[in-house]
Amino acid sequence: MTDKEGSTGKSYIDSAIAAGQSVLGSITGNPADKNQAADTKSKAADEKDLSHSVGKVGPFAVTPQGGVSTDDPSRAEGSYNQTIGAAKESLGGLLGAEGLKREGQQQNAEGKGQEAEGQVKDYGSGIGERVKGGAEGVYKGLVGDREGEEKARIRHDDGKAQQRSAEHDIIKQNQ
Repeated sequence: MTDKEGSTGKSYIDSAIAAGQSVLGSITGNPADKNQAADTKSKAADEKDLSHSVGKVGPFAVTPQGGVSTDDPSRAEGSYNQTIGAAKESLGGLLGAEGLKREGQQQNAEGKGQEAEGQVKDYGSGIGERVKGGAEGVYKGLVGDREGEEKARIRHDDGKAQQRSAEHDIIKQNQ
């Protein structure tokens, strides 16, 4: 990873550095130390925001680091069933057809469950791939295998895209 990419770990380190600079500035009364602390804190916040960002188009997600993922198919199936269920429920209510309305409610509820199941799968799988890619990258770097290290970085970044995609959709649903 380069300094231009978002990194959650780096943002935490920079936040700690900013806290130290702030304490130093308070003790010495030096405005330059206080300004440097504010700049470092702002940089840390920007890094964290970038690290947690994801671009989504349909079932595809991309992170600023270049990670790419595709949603678990049950997420799209669940979304489809929610849409069709809601339409049946509305139509049943409009026409006074209680059977169609109940069928729509059931299909909508099943769709929510399907989508949530896919999100949990993607979230867990994404975390797993990030950890595996990170550990493999460290090992490959230690043994001097640059090609293997790059493959591990891609695995990590793709896992991050998968995780952030699930997080993005979960947050969007709960707003």
